[in-house]
Amino acid sequence: MTVDKIHKKLLDHLKTGVLLLDEALCVRFMNLAAEQLFEISGRKALGSNLDQLLIGADEDLAEVSAALANSTSFTKREARLMLSHGKRIEIDYTVNVFEDNQGKQLLLELSSLEHAYRINREESLNSVHSTTRELVRGLAHEIKNPLGGIRGAAQLLAAELPERELGDYTNIIIEEADRLRNLVDRLVGLRKAPELAPTNIHEVLERVHSLVEAEIAGGSIRLERDYDPSIPPLPADAEQLIQATLNIVRNAVQALASPSVEHTLGKIILRTRITRNATLSTKFHRLAANIRIIDNGPGIPKDIIDTLFYPMISGRAEGTGLGLSIARDIINRHHGLIECTSRPGATCFSIVLPLA
Repeated sequence: MTVDKIHKKLLDHLKTGVLLLDEALCVRFMNLAAEQLFEISGRKALGSNLDQLLIGADEDLAEVSAALANSTSFTKREARLMLSHGKRIEIDYTVNVFEDNQGKQLLLELSSLEHAYRINREESLNSVHSTTRELVRGLAHEIKNPLGGIRGAAQLLAAELPERELGDYTNIIIEEADRLRNLVDRLVGLRKAPELAPTNIHEVLERVHSLVEAEIAGGSIRLERDYDPSIPPLPADAEQLIQATLNIVRNAVQALASPSVEHTLGKIILRTRITRNATLSTKFHRLAANIRIIDNGPGIPKDIIDTLFYPMISGRAEGTGLGLSIARDIINRHHGLIECTSRPGATCFSIVLPLA
């Protein structure tokens, strides 16, 4: 491998975006992190001027040009820029100027603040989730002991009753005790570690699709699939992933089926894509699988969006608030990430799982 190829490989493994510009501010090189940040391939960007990649960034471009002219360096924090296709990004960037046999060159280093915010938010949520789970497990233990006593006493009482009709009351006590025990078990969540094996994510989604399709048959909700067939098998427990995605899709179905929701056709999209340069559970992965579950429902209320994955948090009066908490627990056990963005007419749950 030549020295140039080694240097390119090193730059492509950086999580910081790197742009090399000539004296006319035209792109000479862009590493993979910069490609992901600007959402453009390095080959397509080659030769483009910086003002073609950024829209309305006159002040920033003037500062970069001044640095190039005066051979100075500077760093700008929390710059808010718009890309050529309209997406806004928030970044820190550093400008360094140097000279070689081709004249002045400008090295632009870019760090996405969204990426940093996401890691901090994930760590914070994981910490709170872990603490909440331990509290719930402790509470569950204290609840299940007296429940067992109540159930046992009801069984003994039923055996001593002189009239069979009175057994209906003891049966109610037993059934309700069982229902509470099952609820507590669901609150505690999965205890079984995932049994990882090469898993085709589309087989998982097809299973979820067939289950939900049967439940909504004849209704005004349509399931759509938008798969990337190039995604290779990933290390996962297929049954647990089915449960996690099924919980999310059923939530979408319930939101679309609510009597208060007005739509001519409810739509849920199951979409898969490859994500590059993903940081999951503080670990960097060159490739990851991204599963998105998108619906055109009413959206999630703003007052619960930040606590959506906590136990007992639900936007529906009749909901238990356990489905999403269990889904998050499963994804965490797979060293993945689950996030949600929502506005009226567009709610998206995104699951990112590492590829081997």
